[in-house]
Amino acid sequence: MTTSKPLRIGLISVSDRASSGVYADQGLPALRDWLNQALITPWQEESRLIADEQTHIESTLIELVDQAGCQLVFTTGGTGPALRDVTPEATLAVADKEMPGFGEEMRRISLNFVPTAILSRQVAVIRRQSLIVNLPGQPKAIRETLEGVRGADGQFRHLGIFAAIPCCIDLLHGPYIETRAEVIPVFRPKSLQKPGSSV
Repeated sequence: MTTSKPLRIGLISVSDRASSGVYADQGLPALRDWLNQALITPWQEESRLIADEQTHIESTLIELVDQAGCQLVFTTGGTGPALRDVTPEATLAVADKEMPGFGEEMRRISLNFVPTAILSRQVAVIRRQSLIVNLPGQPKAIRETLEGVRGADGQFRHLGIFAAIPCCIDLLHGPYIETRAEVIPVFRPKSLQKPGSSV
């Protein structure tokens, strides 16, 4: 059963250089723009730009879930094999449950575009009643992972991970999330659909 609470989404960009001002962060604008295009449901944003420090990532995730009340949190960056890439470790450290299907699917989607997607270590977890998902660092890859793979005709060949996220939030008793089907259609079993809604 979903709640009437407003949808609050935490956005975290993990980057040593962007957080220190060496260059402009691209992760937060890319996430924000995609969510504004995809979501019909009004949402409130809590965003953070932080360095690749595991303890800082952990404390930021805890803050956004436990204090800010975000039902959904996306991180971007810090998921590769480099020594400073510790976002997955931080995410797992604050988790109550791991959701391995998200990481598997993100890599499968990204492998349609680049062979180095196999190097990604993205994870997704549940903390309390919130879903935390590690996304890639590049804006193009963020969109592809969330939205999916389209053919030359613009039709979906493979749906992105966001198609399953509203159902997950439903099962955590969070807000009912609706999307623009042309950006990303949502799948819900009939038992979780609102009366009068097709998804």
